[in-house]
Amino acid sequence: MKAIKHLRTINNHKKLVMESCFKMGLIRQGILHDLSKYSPTEFIVGAIYYQGDRSPNNAEREKKGYTSAWLHHKGRNKHHMEYWIDYTTGEGEHGGMGGMKMPTRYVVEMFADRVAACKNYQKDEYTKESALKYYERGKEKHMIHEDTAALLEHMLKYLAKYGEKKAYAYVRRYIMKNDLYCLLHFKWRKGEYDGYEVINKNKKDGES
Repeated sequence: MKAIKHLRTINNHKKLVMESCFKMGLIRQGILHDLSKYSPTEFIVGAIYYQGDRSPNNAEREKKGYTSAWLHHKGRNKHHMEYWIDYTTGEGEHGGMGGMKMPTRYVVEMFADRVAACKNYQKDEYTKESALKYYERGKEKHMIHEDTAALLEHMLKYLAKYGEKKAYAYVRRYIMKNDLYCLLHFKWRKGEYDGYEVINKNKKDGES
């Protein structure tokens, strides 16, 4: 039955994201990740268009020209770059749409989300390079702040080069800053954008 298979896919995805988030110091976000997928608006549509090897959102979009589940989902989950699309400000940009700079913790959750999605759909074909390759195939079409894109890509490249264990330890230490207050009290004490310091350092060092 499609509903059962869809539920298993959601549960497995949540489990994978939660494990990754915990390793990087995001306890609260790991627990609350993607809860809207269990809402009738998202779950029923997901069950109807269940695919198994790709997101049901793609199948709904192909049939209807849009996806009601995704429109509902992206407006309620801050780890998606689409949540942060807004009107831009500044000379020559009035009225335009663009990606806003995402707080560090949501970029890290987005990183975990992308890794988990690749594992969930690719299964035995998943490798440490999978999430980076998937990102690179579509990055030219993303509406995302350039600094947010740089931070996400930095983590994906680190994962592709060193693997999960080293990547998660790196993110926790140098991007999440080992913020134990955040870990133990479910709050964010440090600056919302402190984690971006790593890409600024890379620019100075001439690294990608």
